[in-house]
Amino acid sequence: MKSLLSSKNRGKTLLSALFVVICVVYVIPVFLVMMNSFKINTFVKTDTFAWPNADSFAGWNNYVKGMTFGNYPFLKSAFYSTVITLLSTGIILLFTSMAAWYISRVDSIFCRIVYFGCVFSMVVPFQMVMFTLSKTADTLHLNTPWTIPIIYLGFGAGLAVFMFTGFVKSIPLEIEEAAAIDGCGPIRTYFKVVLPMLRPTMVSVGILEIMWVWNDYLLPYLVLDRKKYMTIPIHIQYLKGSYGTVDLGATMALIMLSIIPVIVFYLTCQKHIIKGVAAGAVKG
Repeated sequence: MKSLLSSKNRGKTLLSALFVVICVVYVIPVFLVMMNSFKINTFVKTDTFAWPNADSFAGWNNYVKGMTFGNYPFLKSAFYSTVITLLSTGIILLFTSMAAWYISRVDSIFCRIVYFGCVFSMVVPFQMVMFTLSKTADTLHLNTPWTIPIIYLGFGAGLAVFMFTGFVKSIPLEIEEAAAIDGCGPIRTYFKVVLPMLRPTMVSVGILEIMWVWNDYLLPYLVLDRKKYMTIPIHIQYLKGSYGTVDLGATMALIMLSIIPVIVFYLTCQKHIIKGVAAGAVKG
């Protein structure tokens, strides 16, 4: 018995050590970006892995230069990124949770086709549809920060419907039947009964969608009019001087400004992701 316990403890220790190594591997790139964001441009190229010293230290100049570079202000890009992220996440959570509730409660061929279509969409590469999508977005005038969330709804529906459907199946149907007896219609039942119980999965899906939309580069690059609208990833790409020269120090500074909110947000809400995934596991 003791030998069995000791072997289990050794296995846990080895597993913990493995995860520590994986964590360090993931943190190193972020640490390098932060370190180089305080270096002068020439030293970023020549001494990438060296700690800033008296000669290479640039202070906050890279951050100031990155935010004031060019004719397109960084705060404007941050505003558009925030608008797109919040609007996209909001409509994804609302419409996909409604769809998942309907799919779970209505046993029909149509609902099954919609469900498996959403699941299948998760494995379709974006590159397969990006050219036709760009043309369609221009035709339907979905090329603004206020309309691009409709496109994000299409791409984000697969994962969201999958997770919401798994959670709804674990909710006793008798609760909704009791609400119907009390006079609640479908819409009132959803907002008064189902939606409050969806909160764990709602938070989990919301966190994942926010991280995805905020960091997304390719879809806004293909759809938005870059002369009028730039998100933060696109703004960073166009941080170039004359003859196409790139100030790597300022670029690293803007990268840090873009990832810090996501890192803080994720570290704050990571426990909700685990709870939401566990709550969305299909039971029975």
